[in-house]
Amino acid sequence: MYGRATPLDAKHDAKPDAKPDAKPDAKRPAPEFRPAPLRIRRLRRSELPVDTVELAIFLIGKTIVVEHPADSPGAESPRTPESPRTPERMSGRIVETEAYVIGDAACHAFRGETPRNRSLFLERGHAYVYFTYGSCYMLNVSAETPGVGAGVLIRAIQPLEGIESMQRRRNTDRRNMNRRDSNQRNSNERNSNQRVRPLDLVRGPGRLAAALGIDKRYDGVDLCAPGPLWLGAPVKPVGPVGISTRIGLTREVERELRFYERDNPHVSGPKKLRN
Repeated sequence: MYGRATPLDAKHDAKPDAKPDAKPDAKRPAPEFRPAPLRIRRLRRSELPVDTVELAIFLIGKTIVVEHPADSPGAESPRTPESPRTPERMSGRIVETEAYVIGDAACHAFRGETPRNRSLFLERGHAYVYFTYGSCYMLNVSAETPGVGAGVLIRAIQPLEGIESMQRRRNTDRRNMNRRDSNQRNSNERNSNQRVRPLDLVRGPGRLAAALGIDKRYDGVDLCAPGPLWLGAPVKPVGPVGISTRIGLTREVERELRFYERDNPHVSGPKKLRN
């Protein structure tokens, strides 16, 4: 009476909705959240002062915007079809500039036009990018009228968009630089794995170019036209502007042609030149 169930009994006891075991559906990656880009108006060339010093002061508080294609060097690793990679946008408020005026012995245009400095002689509002110290690039904005060599060095910005992208590019740049120094390879390999401090991301012209992925490809780019690198209007009011001598020069060192937003922690240089 209480013997083992027959196959017929087992069939009736089974749940009618039972299904054979199946492999669970593979989880699709969640779409990456990206905040909406800031609404930044591109500057018109007519807004840019012709005079180099006036341009250097005018640029404080303005915005620099870089829009890299998704497959550009330094971009993120490829994503799946369900989560495609999108173009990279980085931006920041300009908080520090230096003017290199007509007849300035510290200006690259001092001895006349050459293939290397040709962009300095373009109409105001073009990028002049050069490689220096054997390790980094510098971003400048051409000034004056066409054929006259002068410009403004962008020394520091306050990050607005794409901070993670800046961080990744700076860390990559640090690893590449560390490999060049075989004497400090071990200690530098350890340091290269550390994230760059947020305040140090784009404080100084070499760091700025590395974080934004700016190199010689951008030399001569029109910063007032649609493209990968352009100047934008301010996103917030600018604070008091300070003035000092320029940093790291051996010529015309006494000239006060450096301008910066006072008390902004993203400004470069020693403390006495930031306050």
